[in-house]
Order: sequence, then C-alpha cells, then structure tokens
Amino acid sequence: MGRKSAISKLPADVKIYIEGLMAEGRYTLDEMLANIRQQFPAHQDAGELPSRAALQRYGPKIERRLIAVKAFSQATESIYANAGDNFGKQSAGLIAVTQQELFDSMMALQDASDPEVDQAERITLLAEAARSIASLTRSSVQLKQYQAKVEAEVRATVLAEQRAKLDAMGTKGGVTEETKRAIREALGIT
Repeated sequence: MGRKSAISKLPADVKIYIEGLMAEGRYTLDEMLANIRQQFPAHQDAGELPSRAALQRYGPKIERRLIAVKAFSQATESIYANAGDNFGKQSAGLIAVTQQELFDSMMALQDASDPEVDQAERITLLAEAARSIASLTRSSVQLKQYQAKVEAEVRATVLAEQRAKLDAMGTKGGVTEETKRAIREALGIT
C-alpha cells in the first residue's frame, strides 16, 4: 500500500484551496505553487505545503473528480429537461443517477491500487456507500408508492367527475339509460 499524498494530509482549508486552483485549470504548476505559498505563509514557514511534484501527482485525481461531477451535472440537467414539470420523473431519474454514481464509487474503492485509501478506510467508505444505497432504494420505493397513490387518487377523482356528468346528463339528445350504462362499463365507472 502506497503512502498518502502530501496534499491529502493538509488541513481542509488548504486542501480545498489547492483543489480550487486545480479545478480552475488556468495556472501552471509553478504559478500554483507560488499562489499557495503566498496564500498560506504560515504553512509555508512550517514546511507543510506540497512540492511541485506532489501537485503534479494530485492533478489527475482532481481532473477525474471534475469529469465525474460534470457528467453527473449533465445527467441531472438532462433529467430536468426531459421530465419537464413531472416531479416524480425528476426524482426517479435523480435517484437512478445517484445510485449509479454510488455503485461506480464502490467499484472504484475495490480497486486496491489506490494508495490514497488504506484498507480500514476503504471498508468504512464501502459501508457508508452501502448505507447510502439502501437509503436511496428506500427512497425509490417510497417514491413509487407515492406515485401509485397519487395516480389512484387522480383516477378516482376523474371517475367521480365522469360519473357525476353522466348522472346529470339525463336523457338529452336521445341518450338512454342503456347507453349511459354502456359508457359507465367502458370507463370502469361503478
């Protein structure tokens, strides 16, 4: 198992700042290093800031994260665009995308070649991902139950309205009780 990178050992605020610079993608490694040293002089004086090589090794990891975030964002935008105002479709789509991302993350964690994650941490992360997937699955089931309930309520309301209109119709225009009974049977109105 390899050792953790110098960047992963940094305080959260420094690490987030470095990742932000990398995400911008407009600095060379030397410019980034100078910027970080200027931003965090106390850490620089303590010798805690990463080297140029550490920044170079960490860059591809950030790039992979950015690609994943961009793909997730595009998928989410596509769901909203294609689902329109249908909240149920949007929720179902987002749950599916999130489940896929969690699954992909679990598969990546099983890759033992990543020196950034030790085995105990890997097990903890897998357990957290499993809990998240279970939670998403429950959410998906609850969403489907809610959708079925709403559909049944809408159907009952429509049938009640149709029943009321048929009852109020009388025998206008030569519509007989037999015709109305046939219409009720065809629509499933009891």
